[in-house]
Amino acid sequence: MDLHWGIDLGGTKIEGVVLEGGNPIPLKRLRVPTEADRGYQHILNQIAKLIEVLIAETGVKPDKIGIGTPGVIDPILQTMKNSNTTIMNGMPFKKDLEQLLKLPIIVANDANCFAVAETNMGIVKEKMPDAKVVFGVIMGSGVGGGIVINGKPLTGRQGIAGEWGHNFLDASGGNCYCGNTGCVETILSGKSLERFYEEQTGEHLLLKTIIEKYQAGTDGAATQTVKRMLEFFGKGIANVINILDPDAIVLGGGVSNVDLLYKEGVEEARKYVFNNRFDTVFLKPKLGDSAGVFGAALL
Repeated sequence: MDLHWGIDLGGTKIEGVVLEGGNPIPLKRLRVPTEADRGYQHILNQIAKLIEVLIAETGVKPDKIGIGTPGVIDPILQTMKNSNTTIMNGMPFKKDLEQLLKLPIIVANDANCFAVAETNMGIVKEKMPDAKVVFGVIMGSGVGGGIVINGKPLTGRQGIAGEWGHNFLDASGGNCYCGNTGCVETILSGKSLERFYEEQTGEHLLLKTIIEKYQAGTDGAATQTVKRMLEFFGKGIANVINILDPDAIVLGGGVSNVDLLYKEGVEEARKYVFNNRFDTVFLKPKLGDSAGVFGAALL
């Protein structure tokens, strides 16, 4: 059998999958808790434990494994960086895990894995099978992105290709954990949108509720929050389009469930794209929470 093994390392859970060829129906799929508070070595041991169970339940041993991670492996230093699971930063994750598993592993950022999966198995394959350049957007608790060219992820010299979440967007976003001010993430992440509403009202609401209040037309702060989101989404994504000019953009993460982005948000982007028309195709993801681990397997 042509099997692909993938691991999606998240902040709260680690998911493993075994795929047969390009079949999107897993041969086996399991999860274990990350338990990052127990330390870096514990995370490695949890990954090894998950793989042991997958081997036991499939009766097959992998010859290599793809792993999607928060953050990236620095191409020069070969250590993890930019991970919101902060105990991993500065650690030789790939080397340590290969020594523990006694297997070669291929590591990619989780946004790249999302983009790879939706390109090769998901909505891009379904709607635009001839697409050469795809930009996968993550808009959830943070904001990130991945670039896929001819079906493969582009990582870049420094491993940061696609990281539009830490481009400057507007000073009103305030301080970002990365040390800069006004990053895309400080304005368009779910947490940032909820925080903006709370600053206007003193009341904390989930983004879903804020959207409902906006659609009801009865809450001025909700209207302000959503209009600001659409305006800055247009400005932020237009920068990506002007530089990369992708065939398709796939939106992922919790904020991507806001239907307004695919019409009003796209219309905002149209204002700032350097062209006499607007041909970029925006797509809703197809694979749901499977995209990260499927993309890891496809590495």
